[in-house]
Amino acid sequence: MNIQVIRAVETWQQAGAYYVRIQGMARQHNIPLNQEFDEHDTPNTRYIVLTDDGFPVATCRFYELSERCAMLGRVVVLPEYRGKGLGRQTVLEAEKWLKEKGYSAAVIESRVVAVEFYKKMGYVVTDESVIHGDTFDCIRMEKEL
Repeated sequence: MNIQVIRAVETWQQAGAYYVRIQGMARQHNIPLNQEFDEHDTPNTRYIVLTDDGFPVATCRFYELSERCAMLGRVVVLPEYRGKGLGRQTVLEAEKWLKEKGYSAAVIESRVVAVEFYKKMGYVVTDESVIHGDTFDCIRMEKEL
């Protein structure tokens, strides 16, 4: 693997994030595009894209919740690249960028099946109640950066 990290701020870079989300989530879980892409996919949203030899293979996004806190989400790795630490790398790159931008905390609404993954990365459950989304049940977690 020849993994490169892109802080996707240009349209062509964001297209890589969208590609991974369509292939790795929407298609795999039969999610309509109008649910996968929501009001938080705006010009102010920031995306991390990991590429392998220039081809997008992992992504996540973040957007501001408050001056100190940002919401991290849509963490997706293409199925054939899972289990190689790319999800972790993607989140760590987003956290690094968040710190540089002055945020002191990251919030994520983790799919129930991924809560242990985020706990290993230092996130703590802030609310035990389950958020019932259109596709997945989620738990709210937070990490001080």
